[in-house]
Amino acid sequence: MNENRPTYAEINLQQLSSNLKEIRNKVNSAQVMPVLKANAYGHGLVEVALHLETENCCYYGLALVEEALELRKHGIKTPLLVFGSFFSEQIDLFLKHDITLTISSYEQLTEVESAAEKINKHALVHLKIDTGMGRIGFQLSEDFDKLFSLIKKLKWTTIEGVYSHFASSESKDLSFSLKQLHHFKEFLEYYKSFFGKLPIYQHIANSGGILNLPDSYFNLVRPGVLFYGSSPSHEPIPSLAINIKPALSWKTRIAFTKTVPVSTPISYGSRWTSPLQTRIATLPVGYGDGYHRHMTGKAQVLIHGKLHNVVGTICMDQIMVDLKDTPAKAGDEVLLLGAQKQNHIFCENLAKWSDTVSHEVFTSINQRVSRKYVR
Repeated sequence: MNENRPTYAEINLQQLSSNLKEIRNKVNSAQVMPVLKANAYGHGLVEVALHLETENCCYYGLALVEEALELRKHGIKTPLLVFGSFFSEQIDLFLKHDITLTISSYEQLTEVESAAEKINKHALVHLKIDTGMGRIGFQLSEDFDKLFSLIKKLKWTTIEGVYSHFASSESKDLSFSLKQLHHFKEFLEYYKSFFGKLPIYQHIANSGGILNLPDSYFNLVRPGVLFYGSSPSHEPIPSLAINIKPALSWKTRIAFTKTVPVSTPISYGSRWTSPLQTRIATLPVGYGDGYHRHMTGKAQVLIHGKLHNVVGTICMDQIMVDLKDTPAKAGDEVLLLGAQKQNHIFCENLAKWSDTVSHEVFTSINQRVSRKYVR
């Protein structure tokens, strides 16, 4: 992508370090595994990982083995845990590149042990326990005695960790999360009673867990959207809870301005018409960049420190903004996401306008939008 394109995302890497420090302070003695899946939530997988290499993280969390291989290709030495399931033909990739697997079934564990023995390469795995998320993981109704008996026989595979995942830890109602936490503790107790000790890592706390469930920290937490300075819910995080800030700003520039008379229709479907004579700015960004069409009629941008409404249907490559009396001109900077003077647009705002979550806002900013890094 042309780095000279006026629509780009600016990522402050030092802010990520500051956020990591704040999370570490929050969780006391627990270690922190930054989650770098989905292109580091749109912030840039390799660039963020390379920056974090000086932060002494015990692990990075990823969704796919392909993401892990990309990091190994760029010299990342930090341990990598892939959260997602895997296929038989991928096991050798995990083993050859020292990537930790998530095990969700008796059969997967048997398969990994066999593959590790075959290529004479030791495997590290974390057991995933489904306490209520309903995606992958051992069910609570499993025959764990059978699983534990297999684990005792393993020669090529080490159970380094046990983990689960909250389904709604960002919610005001934490009753289901507390039930999940109870189930996870029960499993850990049973594991310890069988083996006399626990694996090195026990983890369940995601961003919501870090904010709302201090009893869930155990000895490792997994911040995702929180690490990038955003809330796992629609509401911005009070600074009293944790002093994190967004690391990403999304910027563009005014491409064109015009004055239009009253009742002028703007954009597809003529869904907005000017109530008065006004000035309209056209910006070179649209849903083709990840600026969701669902925000039509709700989105705002910052120009000269003032909030302005995005008017008319959001197009694939362009949006229009009502300038009113702001003396803006072609070439002036526009903030789609970030802070300008005393005003700001949080990722949570875009999420609310899109009827989604901050995670999707970040990861929707696609490769047509270049990334620029500052420290």
